[in-house]
Amino acid sequence: MKFTDSPVIELPVRDALLSLQQDNGSFHVGTSVWPCSLVLVKFAERWAPPNPNNPYSALLDFHGKRAVELGAGCGAAGMGLYLLGLTDLVLTDIPAVMPALKHNLKRNKPVLGKTIKHAIVHWNKAADQAKSLSPPYDVVVATDVVYIEETVGPLVSTMEALVKDDGVVLLGYQVRSPEAHQLFWEMCERVFSIEKVPHEDLHPNYAYEEANVFVLRKKQRGELAHQISPLES
Repeated sequence: MKFTDSPVIELPVRDALLSLQQDNGSFHVGTSVWPCSLVLVKFAERWAPPNPNNPYSALLDFHGKRAVELGAGCGAAGMGLYLLGLTDLVLTDIPAVMPALKHNLKRNKPVLGKTIKHAIVHWNKAADQAKSLSPPYDVVVATDVVYIEETVGPLVSTMEALVKDDGVVLLGYQVRSPEAHQLFWEMCERVFSIEKVPHEDLHPNYAYEEANVFVLRKKQRGELAHQISPLES
C-alpha cells in the first residue's frame, strides 16, 4: 500500500505544531484528517493543566493515565493529546489506514520526541483483539468514527471492552449518517452515561457548528437516572 501526498493540515498545540499529511488517494475515509479530531484536541488544550480551577481539570489531567485511540486515522487526535500529557497511549486502526498513520507519526517525530505506539484493531474482532491491547484503559479516544451503521455495534462493544469502570471515553462527534447516529446513541445509552460539552466550552477558533465533544462513562450498576440524550437535543 502506497502513501499518496495530499493537502497538509497544520494543528498548533501549545508551543508545538503538528503537520498532518493526508492520503486522499487511498479511497479510505481514515486517511483524511476529519474536523472532530482537531476540535477535541483544541478543547483539551484550552482546559488541560496547568490551567487551574476549571470544570475539566480532573478530566484532562492525563498524568499516570493509560489511553487507547480507536480509528486513529492520520493521528491528529492522538498526537495532539500526547502533547497535552497523554503519553501512555496506543493508536489503533485497520490495516488500510496504517500507511497514513505511520507516515504521520514519522513526519511528526521531531515534535513528539518519539514514535507513539500503534496497533491494528478491527472493531468486529474486539473480544479477541482487546485482550492483546491489555485493557482496561483510563481513557479511550475516538473522533469521527460513527458513519456506517454496520460498524456501530462493534464500535460500542469495543469502547465498553477497553475502558475502565471508572474511565472515560473522549468522543469527538459529528452526524455523518442519520441511521448510524440513531443506532449509536441508542446503544451508548444502554452502557454509558453521556455528558455533552457545551459548545461555548470548545476552543473558540475550533468550535465548528456541527462538531461536538462528548464524555462517556460506564453506567454503574443500578444507575437509572435520566440524562439528556443526544437524540433529544
